[in-house]
Amino acid sequence: MSLGEHTSESAPFSSDDSEAEGQDERGAGDGVAQQTQEESASGVSRVRALLTVFTLCYINLLNYMDRFTVAGVLPDIEQYFGIDDSKSGLLQTVFICSYMFLAPVFGYLGDRYNRKIIMSVGITFWSLVTLASSYTPKEHFWALLLTRGLVGVGEASYSTIAPTIIADLYVKGKRTNMLSIFYFAIPFGSGLGYIVGSQVGNLAHDWHWALRVTPGLGLIAVVLLLLVVKEPKRGAIEVRPEHQLHQTSWLKDLQALSKNYSFVLSTFGFTAVAFVTGSLALWAPTFLFRAAVFNGERAPCVEGNCASSDSLIFGAITCVSGVLGVASGVQVSRQLRKRTARADPLVCAAGLLLSAPFLYMAIVFAQDSTIATYIFIFLGETFLSMNWAIVADILLYVVVPTRRSTAEALQIVISHLLGDAGSPYLIGVVSDSLRKTDSFLWQFRSLQLSLLLCAFVAVVGGAFFLATALYIEQDRNRAENYVPIDDEPIVVPKSGRSTRVPVSSVLI
Repeated sequence: MSLGEHTSESAPFSSDDSEAEGQDERGAGDGVAQQTQEESASGVSRVRALLTVFTLCYINLLNYMDRFTVAGVLPDIEQYFGIDDSKSGLLQTVFICSYMFLAPVFGYLGDRYNRKIIMSVGITFWSLVTLASSYTPKEHFWALLLTRGLVGVGEASYSTIAPTIIADLYVKGKRTNMLSIFYFAIPFGSGLGYIVGSQVGNLAHDWHWALRVTPGLGLIAVVLLLLVVKEPKRGAIEVRPEHQLHQTSWLKDLQALSKNYSFVLSTFGFTAVAFVTGSLALWAPTFLFRAAVFNGERAPCVEGNCASSDSLIFGAITCVSGVLGVASGVQVSRQLRKRTARADPLVCAAGLLLSAPFLYMAIVFAQDSTIATYIFIFLGETFLSMNWAIVADILLYVVVPTRRSTAEALQIVISHLLGDAGSPYLIGVVSDSLRKTDSFLWQFRSLQLSLLLCAFVAVVGGAFFLATALYIEQDRNRAENYVPIDDEPIVVPKSGRSTRVPVSSVLI
C-alpha cells in the first residue's frame, strides 16, 4: 500500500500534479486535467480555496492582535492594579498555559471531526471572554488572569486546525505560498495588537477599551468562517485514487511522531523561537519605556497612557520586520532548495543564529541610543521571523495527513510549555530578583539583564534546527512513501462508536 514515489522537494505526498514532472509529452491539456482532478479531490473549488485561505489569515491576524493588545498597555495595567513584574508576566503565562494544555484536545478532535464547526465554536467563545476581560474591576486582578486564561480556549481550537485545512487544499509550491500568506498574519497581527491597544487606550483615556476592539471583529470572523470556508477532504489532494489513508489510534499517532526526528528537533527549535518572541512581545514596550525614563527622555508613569508611543513604534517595527522576515525566509528557502533538500531547517537555523547578536545589541544599547535600539530590534525580529512559515511547512511534509492536527497540537504543547508559557513570567521573576532598589536605574537595569537571556536561547534554537537538517530527507521520504505496517490498528466506526481493528480484517 504505497503512497507513491518522491517527486518534489515541496510535496509531502505525491499527487497527480507532481506526476507531470518529467513527462512533457503529455502536453498542456494534461496539466488542466490534473488541476481539475486536484480540485475535485479536495472537494473545494479553486476560488473557494483561495477565499478560505484569506478568511483563515484574517482570523489568525485577529488571534495575534488580541494576544498582544495586553502587551501594548502593560505599563498602564501595572499602574492600574499596582502589580510588580512577576505578576505582569503571569498575564501571558496563564493564557499560554490554557492554550497549550487544550491544544492536544482540539488536535484530536481536528483529526476526526468537522474542523469548521470546531473553529466556529472556539472563536465565538474567545470573542465573548475577551470582551468580558475588559470589564475587570481594579480590586480583582485575579479576574483578569482568569479571563485571559480562558481566551486560550478559543485560540487553541483555531491554531491547531487551520494549517491542516490549508494542507488539504494545496500541495507543493502552492502550499508554501499559501502558508506564507497565513503566517504573515502572525507578525502583522502582533504589531497591530501593540498599535491598536496603545492608541485606543490613549484616545479613550482608559486601557480597558483596548480589549474591546477584537471581540467585534471576532464575531465577523465567525460569520465569514460559516459562509466562506468549506471543509476539504483530509489528504485527498495528496493521495492517488487507488490508495486510502486510515486513521490510527491516538497513542499510535504519538508513538509515530516521537520517532520522527525532524518533527521532534524542529519542534525544539521552534520552542526557542516561542521563548524569545514571548519574552519580547510582553516586555519590549515596557523595557523601551523604562529606558526612556532612565535616560530622562520620558516622565515616569503616573496617570496612565504610559507607553503608548513606545508600543506604537514597537508595533510598527513588528509589523514591517515580521512581513519582511516571513517573505525573505520563504524566498531564500525556495532558492536554496535547488541546491540542497536540507534548505528549510538550514534557513531556520540561520535566522535564529543571526537574530541573536542583534537582539543582544538592542538590549545593551538601550541605555545609550534609542535609535540604535530600534534598528537592532528591527534586524533581530526580521531574522527571527524567517522561520514561521518554514517550520509549518516542515511539519506538514514530514507528517502524514491523518496525524497533522495531532502533530500541530503536540508542537504547540512542547513549544509553549518550554517556551513562551514560562518565559514572560521567568523574565519578570529574574528582573524582580536582580532589582536592588526601586529607583528608575534598577527598574531599567534589572529588566535589561533578564532580557539578555533571549539572545542565548536563540543560539540554542539555531543548534536544534541544524540537527534537524541531518534527518529531514529521510523523514520526508518516509512520509511520502508511508506504508502502514501489516495489521496496524486503524480506527473504524462500529455501532456508532469508534473501535480499533486490524487492517487485515477490513481489507477485501
